[in-house]
Amino acid sequence: MPNRRSGAEASPDQKLLAGFLGLAGGRHWSRRMEEIGRQAALSSLTGRAAQERHALELLLQRLSSPDGMAGAGAAERQLLTYVREAVHLANELPAESRQRLRARILSGLTGEANLIPLFHLLRVAALHRARGFEVRFTGLADGTPHDLLISRNGAEAEVVCDTISAEEGRHVLRGDWCMLVDGINPDLQTWLAAHPGRYVLKMTLPEGLRADALDVAALQRRIVAMLRDRKRQDSAADAVLKLDPLILAGAQAAQPAASLRALFGPEAHLAVAHDKGNMLVLAAQAGRASDIAEAACRRMATASERLGGQRAGILAVFLDDMTRQEWRGLREQRELEGTVRRFLTTEAARRISAVSCASRMEMFGMASPDAVVEGELRFRNPGCTSSSDAALLPALASL
Repeated sequence: MPNRRSGAEASPDQKLLAGFLGLAGGRHWSRRMEEIGRQAALSSLTGRAAQERHALELLLQRLSSPDGMAGAGAAERQLLTYVREAVHLANELPAESRQRLRARILSGLTGEANLIPLFHLLRVAALHRARGFEVRFTGLADGTPHDLLISRNGAEAEVVCDTISAEEGRHVLRGDWCMLVDGINPDLQTWLAAHPGRYVLKMTLPEGLRADALDVAALQRRIVAMLRDRKRQDSAADAVLKLDPLILAGAQAAQPAASLRALFGPEAHLAVAHDKGNMLVLAAQAGRASDIAEAACRRMATASERLGGQRAGILAVFLDDMTRQEWRGLREQRELEGTVRRFLTTEAARRISAVSCASRMEMFGMASPDAVVEGELRFRNPGCTSSSDAALLPALASL
C-alpha cells in the first residue's frame, strides 16, 4: 500500500481505503497492483484493455495515495461508500464470515478477475437499503446460496448477485482482437509510412474471432501479405479482408474516433495505426450479431438455482466489459428487455420474482443516456405470485 508523506496525517478517507486494502493484505495488494501496472503500461491494445478491465483497482490505488482525494468527483465519492460498506461489514462479521469476505476480495485480485463482482454486491445492498429495506449479507454471514436477504414490513426476499462478461456473448473476443492487432502493429506502421494516406481494412469474420476456432497467427500472416503485395481484397471461408480508402471530412475528421464508431456500429472492433497524419483503420465484425442478452439469460438460468423458492427471489445481474455504445444499444433497441421478459416465461425462471441489470456506467455514475437514471433496469416476473407483494414492490416493480 502507498506510504503517507512524512509528517502528514492520513485523512478519514485514506484511513478507510487503507482498511479496505488491508483486508486483502498489504503485500498481496502491492503485488497485484504491480502486476496490473505492468499490463496497463503497455502501449498497445492489450495495455489499454488492461486499464479498462482493472479501472476499479487502479482508481482505488490512486485514491489511496497521499493526494489521491484531491479533485475527487461524484463517482469516486460513490465508490468510497461501497468501500465503507465493506470495511464496516468486515468489522461486524465473526472471524469465519470475515474470511469469506476476504476470500471474495482475494478472488477478485487473481488472474483475469477483478473487484467488480464484490462492488456489485455492495452496490446492490446499498440500493435496497436506500429503498427502505433492511439488508443482511447472509451469503457472507451464514454461507447461504443467496447473497442478500432484504426485508420490509415483514416481507422478505432473497437476492442473488451475479456478474457476467459481455465477452460471453461476443463472437469477436476482445482479448483475441488485441492479440491479433498487437502482433501485426509494427508491420502496419511500416506499411503506412510507405503508403501515405487514409485507409480502412475491413474484416468480415463469418464465425467470429476466437483463438480456439480461428488461427489468429494465420490471419495475421494473411493481413501482412495482403498489404505487402498491395492487394485490395483477400477472401476465404473464415475471413474476408478488404482494403479501401477512408474518407473523413469536416466534423468527421475533427473527431475521428466518434466518426469511426458511428460508421461501423457498436459491435465493430476498431484499431487505428497512425503515422504523421496518415491513418490505417482496422475494423472487424463477425458474420452475425452478438448475443450478449442471450448469454446473460443463460447465466440467469444457472444463478436462479441459488434461490430457495420459498421467498420472493431477485436476480441482480451485472453486465461487465460493456462499451457505452453496446449498453445503450441493448437498452434503446429493447433487445435486453425482450430477451429477459421471454426468459421470465420459462420454467427456469419459476423462482425469480424480478431481474435487475446494471453495468459499469451505473456503478461509476455516468450521466444519461450512457447510464440508466434509476441505477438499474428491472423486470418483474408477472407469473410469480410473490412479485405482487406490496411491501416488496420497491425492489420488484419494473423500472
